[in-house]
Amino acid sequence: MDDLFPDTTSAPDQLKRHRLSTRIWHWINVIAVTVMAMSGLMIFNAHPRLYWGRFGANPDHAWLELPEFPGWMTIPSTYSLADARLWHLAFAWVLALGLLFYLLRSLFNGHLKRDLHITCAEWSPSHLWQDIKDHARLKFPTGAAAARYNVLQKLAYCGVLFVLLPLIIFTGLAMSPALDAGLPLADLFGGRQSARSLHFIAMCGLVLFVLVHLVMVVLAGPVNEVRSMITGWYRLPKENEVKDDA
Repeated sequence: MDDLFPDTTSAPDQLKRHRLSTRIWHWINVIAVTVMAMSGLMIFNAHPRLYWGRFGANPDHAWLELPEFPGWMTIPSTYSLADARLWHLAFAWVLALGLLFYLLRSLFNGHLKRDLHITCAEWSPSHLWQDIKDHARLKFPTGAAAARYNVLQKLAYCGVLFVLLPLIIFTGLAMSPALDAGLPLADLFGGRQSARSLHFIAMCGLVLFVLVHLVMVVLAGPVNEVRSMITGWYRLPKENEVKDDA
């Protein structure tokens, strides 16, 4: 979800990779997603069972039942459903409005078309398979190619931007009794309990994305990657550096 763009004034081995607005949005999302996930686990602790359909209670069959999450994983750390909902709703607005502004900006400045558009050649099975093999071998691109997204990155980022985050937002709205009374969004998901289940699944998908993202950052060179998301400057890796790291 980075906004890649070249800077011809940079040194030969560096380029300006992330605009200030992208870096701010990235770190705000780090905070928002962390708080929402942890407060969401506290809300889940109030009834750690998931159902499909409109209704769900203790006597009903649950497709998933989990033990309560420990305090170090939740906000607040001690049981308080009311406080968890306050935290969750407050940062839900941060996440939703941030996503809206980011998508609008990316649409008008050409970021979506320039950096996230998947070409016909990238959709070919041979290209996809080669990218999968390169990732499995920890073979990272070097030179100018390192500043562009590969097809797996594009698929992952598009999945987050256009599937997981919208699904989290709209299923969250569907679970609101006040909103559901006037605009029955829950019916679009098969009922309020189905919306709750999909909300949980989407959250798990987002957490999985974050974990994979962190692993790839570490493997690709955490100092360079994190520095680029703080300062905007990215040092292009050379072939011998990638081999040494591997």
